Amino acid sequence: MTRARLQDTFGTPGALSLVECQLETGRTHQIRVHMAYAGHGLIGDPVYGGKRKIAAKSLTPDAIAQVQSFGRQALHAATLGFEHPASGEMLQFQAPIPPDMTALIGKLASVS
Repeated sequence: MTRARLQDTFGTPGALSLVECQLETGRTHQIRVHMAYAGHGLIGDPVYGGKRKIAAKSLTPDAIAQVQSFGRQALHAATLGFEHPASGEMLQFQAPIPPDMTALIGKLASVS
């Protein structure tokens, strides 16, 4: 199961969204598959993102260019945790949003 919470939207309703996902399990490609199934493929995902076209009226031309030029999947794991297999200790790691994603979010917010 994947729990998703809307953080922000860009462009006309439904054009692009910033979503926080929390996984209840850790299946391979889980977020990508679940978001695609819900009709919200990730920017830059060549497998599950689909060939979804962004309507010209939904975002500015600059915003569309930013999305199309983003060089990878727009997916980031802010927190990862697991039980260490040998010690049984619960480990948790956190990482800030990478600069390229922060820049994409900022550009979308400023032009949409």
